[in-house]
Amino acid sequence: QVQLVESGGGLVQTGGSLRLSCAASGRTFSSYTTGWFRQAPGKERELVAAISSIGGITNYADSVKGRFTISRDNAKNTVYLQMNSLKPEDTAVYYCKARQGRIEYWGQGTQVTVSS
Repeated sequence: QVQLVESGGGLVQTGGSLRLSCAASGRTFSSYTTGWFRQAPGKERELVAAISSIGGITNYADSVKGRFTISRDNAKNTVYLQMNSLKPEDTAVYYCKARQGRIEYWGQGTQVTVSS
């Protein structure tokens, strides 16, 4: 069992930065591929960025490439999403997901609001 708790969301102006954290319980967190997703009002949840269990492989949505960076510290059971050059269209609830095979765990989400 893995429990995920996101933090770091908030209100920021266009061009600003935020760093989201996803803290996980469970000794096997390092074996999970982890991703950040977001869901804006009226839209479907979409993948923002993902990172492999060891951290050597990352992938990003085209809309955030060059602005967002995903990383993980398995010693701290935490995955981060550094978000720079934020835009109003980045406004959404951001969720963390950990996956191993067909087993998935989701966090409760953290709100990110970018004002224009």
